[in-house]
Amino acid sequence: MTADLPVVEPPFDEGDGDGTVVGVLLAAGESTRFGEANKLLAEWDGAPLVAHTARTLCRSTVDAVVVVVGHEADRVRAAVADHDVTVVDNPDYEAGQATSVRRGVTAARDRGADAVLFALGDMPTVRAATVDRLVAAFRAGAGSALAAAYEGTRGNPVLFGARHFDALADVTGDVGGRDILLGDGDAALVETGDPGVLLDIDRPADLDDL
Repeated sequence: MTADLPVVEPPFDEGDGDGTVVGVLLAAGESTRFGEANKLLAEWDGAPLVAHTARTLCRSTVDAVVVVVGHEADRVRAAVADHDVTVVDNPDYEAGQATSVRRGVTAARDRGADAVLFALGDMPTVRAATVDRLVAAFRAGAGSALAAAYEGTRGNPVLFGARHFDALADVTGDVGGRDILLGDGDAALVETGDPGVLLDIDRPADLDDL
């Protein structure tokens, strides 16, 4: 159980809220713990892992989907080519996930977003309905920094309102926006009922758990 953030649960009354949310799929990393192969391109259920996450975002209520690529960019780009996404290159991906977060924030700003939702390319079982709950919670005013949760435990995706864009653009290393989320007084966990928000792929053996 994560005790440092309040947990909010659906249904959410969006009222007049309709803020634009851009979904950003972080797919630039080297996946060193997976071995020599690129884990995002590992096949599961008939498609590469990254393609499953791209499809989830495209089926959700986010207003646009951006995929940030870096390591083996051409192969990852090809893996998501069948989906309605915009691909953004991150030449600095070796410096850590924060560089991809910055690319995602820039893409969200370019689209006039009120919020950016970050999804990870190695979490293929997250449901589109889970993304929808984060979007609905934001539009309902549940918080400006939100993370998906399962039974009260924090997972991914995460969503940040525009007031956090400057701070996100300043993060460094591999922590992404975690410190912003945990340090914000307007942050919350959104209960999703989706165990996929906790299930990521680090090693080949993890595919057996899907």
